[in-house]
Amino acid sequence: MTIPTQQGRPLELPETGVGSVAPFGRRLLALLVDWILCQLIATALFGMQWGQVGGTEAFYPLLLLLVENTVLVGTLGTTVGHRLLGVRVVDVHAASVAAGTPPTIGRSLVRAVLLCLFVPALIMDSHGRGLHDRAARTVVVRGR
Repeated sequence: MTIPTQQGRPLELPETGVGSVAPFGRRLLALLVDWILCQLIATALFGMQWGQVGGTEAFYPLLLLLVENTVLVGTLGTTVGHRLLGVRVVDVHAASVAAGTPPTIGRSLVRAVLLCLFVPALIMDSHGRGLHDRAARTVVVRGR
């Protein structure tokens, strides 16, 4: 039998409130918002028919999600969905977590590529971080 651990303890995050590990449901909903936004943009930019996409067109929304996550998380620490749901992505270095420093563009790219593969984001550790966050050395925390 294992003793449950507090999410975020190794990263010296608070147990609750601003700066604590964001709940899975909120992170998932933020991703859904970003995905729908990327679908809408792809439909408008590339003249795609909603729900009737085939061939390489099927990857356009995914490419937009990759770009959105890389650029916005790497510069602001938050995507549109994150912002709407009150979460943000921060670098895991102790000083960075306390300051809420967003990851570098390089780490954001690693995180975004693994997020677009989807499965790494579903595999979580005991502290609520997906493999994409572990690989990029980031954590999603509550912003409000």
